[in-house]
Amino acid sequence: MAACARLCGVGQSRRCRRRQRQSQQDKDSDSDMDEEEEERIVGRVQSEAAAPGPAVPADLGPVGTTANDHRARCGSADSPEQPSPQSLVELPPELLVEIFALLPGTVLPILALVCKKFRQILNTETIWRRRCAEEFGVKGDPCKIEEVDVSSRQLYAKRVNPRMESRRFVKVLPDNEHTDFRSLYTQMLHPYRHILGLWQPDIGPYGGLLNVVVDGLFIIGWMYLPPHDPRVEDPMRRRPLFRIHLLDGNKATVECMYGHKGPHKGDIQTGKKDEFSTKCNQTDHHRMPGGRQEEFRTWLEEEWGRTLEDIFHEHMQELILMKFIYTSQYDNCLMYRRIYLPPRLPSDLLQPGLFKGTYGSHGLEIVMLSFHGTRARGTKLTGDPNVPAGQLTLDVDLSRPVRLPDLDSLQSMDELSRLVQEVHEQVQNGSTPKSPAHRAEDERPAAESASGSGTPAAAPACDLQPFVLPLGVMARNEVYPRTCKMCFYGTGLIAGHGFTSPERTPGLFVLFDDDRFGFIWLELKSFSLYSRLTDNLPYAQAPSVERFEEMLRSMQSWTS
Repeated sequence: MAACARLCGVGQSRRCRRRQRQSQQDKDSDSDMDEEEEERIVGRVQSEAAAPGPAVPADLGPVGTTANDHRARCGSADSPEQPSPQSLVELPPELLVEIFALLPGTVLPILALVCKKFRQILNTETIWRRRCAEEFGVKGDPCKIEEVDVSSRQLYAKRVNPRMESRRFVKVLPDNEHTDFRSLYTQMLHPYRHILGLWQPDIGPYGGLLNVVVDGLFIIGWMYLPPHDPRVEDPMRRRPLFRIHLLDGNKATVECMYGHKGPHKGDIQTGKKDEFSTKCNQTDHHRMPGGRQEEFRTWLEEEWGRTLEDIFHEHMQELILMKFIYTSQYDNCLMYRRIYLPPRLPSDLLQPGLFKGTYGSHGLEIVMLSFHGTRARGTKLTGDPNVPAGQLTLDVDLSRPVRLPDLDSLQSMDELSRLVQEVHEQVQNGSTPKSPAHRAEDERPAAESASGSGTPAAAPACDLQPFVLPLGVMARNEVYPRTCKMCFYGTGLIAGHGFTSPERTPGLFVLFDDDRFGFIWLELKSFSLYSRLTDNLPYAQAPSVERFEEMLRSMQSWTS
């Protein structure tokens, strides 16, 4: 009866008629089943059912045929049979969107040349949204990205409500409300991806630190400035120098942010690898109504947080005026060279990175601390007329620790000088430093004799020990840690004005904790305190140790 129903077109007619048409198209293929064939199949299935083992339903075909094989040959009852795709083009569009969204954005334009279908699918906003988020960290709607507690109102196009006292801004441009992620990626993020990261401006001996980041619809170049002297623990200050965003016809536009009249026309040029330059096309926006005197007073308040009358030291006044005259002549037309953060190795004494340090009358400067085997080196990113940016300001020998005396003896500058000079003479004579095992053997009798005589022994180098600056040592910041972890012999670079007669002078490197260290300059009788820069600096990691070493050598040649 089932065979008759299939042949007559009743019952489960749709699948049976389809199989009938397929059988008629193929010569010498499977013919329609007659009643005798059906009875033979049914009898065989019944005999298998009587035997021990799992029963097989009669509609699954011959014995040994699984349900999956039957559905693959005859199709399921709910959906028509579909041939498996033979190429990528035959995949559903929604699946192609997911695949294309996983590819790097650099290959998507090439993929659009394959066929018309791929080109149409690559217009999907989801693909470019994911590329912008994964490669550049852009999240949210590019037409409306809010920013809370921003530091500069000039950075944003308009305020939500100018009459409100809220410090909330929305980065929206009236003629840029239809910006999509594809235009954002292809017209701005990808063409300018090479300038993202850390850079050092070529401003003579002063140097600097520029961080170029993606911020919503903008690529912004932030100039990082140290805190006002001597507050080395305060966070870094930031000042926008330029920004890039999409304007007329979804074309990237460069604007200079220097001065006090708001954004104006600028330009960015990329030439050699790891170099680019900025140019302001409207330098009149940098001028102030009161002339150079008003510009100097404004710059002094921003740079030092004080007026010229508050600075009583005549030499310091000359240094400040010299820096203003030198830096203001560039008008934000500068060349930048790429710098990397130092890579970290398991053997490093602490996390390498950027630190703010006190340098006497020159104020606070930025130093990069890196480790090279048994040596720790501090390279200046910002400098002064004596020791310019790019020079090796500190060189610490980690194989030569210095054991501090008790607090009473430490307050004497002569005692500290004697300890450091002993190590300095060993270095000059070329003697090999003792291994940790030998140093422990030498220290044990000294500790026992000190305890037997009633004199307190110094704490082990691995434990926190009391610390105080010797009398007569000048410190810009009197607030420094009163305990330290360990101390090492090192040298600091000093020179005359104009980097004349440079020489390395012995000193003491003092490690306070993971974020602070100090250096006592014996010859200058001064103390520099360094505090870690904790800002997030994306795109700044060195590709390899070799590239970082090459960058350090290049930095020293820039100002030598």
